[in-house]
Amino acid sequence: MPSRLLVINADGPETRVALVEGGILAELYVERHSGRGIVGNVYKGRVRRVLPGLQAAFVDIGADKDGYLHASDVRGGADDMSKLLVDEEEGREEEDERPARAPIQELVREGQEVLVQVTKEPLGTKGSRLTTYITLPGRHLVFMPTVEHTGISRRIASDKERRRLRDILESKRPPGTGFVVRTVAEGVPAEVLHDDIDYLVRLWNQKVAKAETMKAPACVYWDLDLALRALRDLVTTDVEKIIVDSRVEHERMLKFAATFMPHQNWRIDHYDGSEPIFDAYGIEDEIGRALQRKVWLKSGGYLLIDQLEAFTAIDVNTGKFVGKRNLEDTITKTNLEAVKEVVDQIRLRNLGGIVVIDFIDMDRRENRAKVSRALDEALRADRAKVNVLKISEFGLVEMTRKRVRESLGRSLTEACPYCEGRGTVRSKLTVCNDALRDIRRRADTLTGDTIVILAHPEVARIVEEEQRPFVEEIEKRMGKKIVVRAMEKFHLEQYEVRGE
Repeated sequence: MPSRLLVINADGPETRVALVEGGILAELYVERHSGRGIVGNVYKGRVRRVLPGLQAAFVDIGADKDGYLHASDVRGGADDMSKLLVDEEEGREEEDERPARAPIQELVREGQEVLVQVTKEPLGTKGSRLTTYITLPGRHLVFMPTVEHTGISRRIASDKERRRLRDILESKRPPGTGFVVRTVAEGVPAEVLHDDIDYLVRLWNQKVAKAETMKAPACVYWDLDLALRALRDLVTTDVEKIIVDSRVEHERMLKFAATFMPHQNWRIDHYDGSEPIFDAYGIEDEIGRALQRKVWLKSGGYLLIDQLEAFTAIDVNTGKFVGKRNLEDTITKTNLEAVKEVVDQIRLRNLGGIVVIDFIDMDRRENRAKVSRALDEALRADRAKVNVLKISEFGLVEMTRKRVRESLGRSLTEACPYCEGRGTVRSKLTVCNDALRDIRRRADTLTGDTIVILAHPEVARIVEEEQRPFVEEIEKRMGKKIVVRAMEKFHLEQYEVRGE
């Protein structure tokens, strides 16, 4: 397993978390302070419409679009919130199978108030996906207050350890509830897991009691922000170090770790270098590469990645690679090299839904099997749920990958106004943030008492209005005045920074 590093850029208008494996950017998460994600949040919602033909209901949770609640995600008797309180005494009952699914019209009614959790962000034109089977994640465990179930992470391989963990849960689990043991719980003492159980049960009961006093639609529980969520969900025993560039976030993370992860031995360091943290670790260039349609392979081959709303096509090409022996050998080598890059790009770009990989046609069945095995092996590093079909005679691999948040491309880009949506450009906010980072990057070379930003009028407006607090912070730090000038003829992505 390559060394892993968590790099957090929180010294600005957005938080970015990079998981670096073996010196290469593997995963990237972005959360803007003005638009936090809602996956994991619990809402007291009101049913707006019940559609028997779709076996679904639309629920008002206070967002721009109503959430989508399918019949398979509705538990019986969900309208009485007092029934959701959990007995905090120790004990358990025999496991209960989830009852057979009833029609949606028998489960909810229009105007009914329901407690729901967001399982998938609004993607494209679709509203958020909802469920009444709520889960509360902790550091070592995930609590399921409405489901009788015990599960152990598949990544915990030891049968002896799996039995130990299951025994711990069964001795403490409140009746009618469930827990899933996360990978990081491997080897954790029983008393620590007992503390986690007590905390999660108390948290759930507090939120249910709070919900009873609220008027729908209302948010009952907010999941952690990105920095603390990364600490909870991404840090495993093979993460060597966590480094963050914000002193405030550094202090918050230290306190969070001391409270919820006192037995961990990794470090949380504060980065105070003059160079932006993502530049110092070579991450900024990798982000730009992750937004490109063409990705070059070391051999001279390349990938073409085209993303639609629910479908992504990845095309493998030999490009400049001509090989040394014969065509079949050249093609197989290109495909095998492409496998790792394909999986890296899927993880980094957070591609989801249906993904079709078009490998170069191979005549020999054993070569197709070799590429298929290599793909299965590479996908083990992916934390998302993936289902892969075997490679076809035409070199096509079909797979599905669960995605709960927007892909990286949709997060960092927007429809291009110059081509009427046929392509993408960096969003105005992304260009604005790039310009502000550029000032820090060039702090030692910008002469004069004033720094001038020349930018498209829309970008200039965001710098002057929405990002004014961060502009003032840079002015204080550098002791210089920042002036923004709108340039009508500039391309939306174009900007210049200069000293005067």
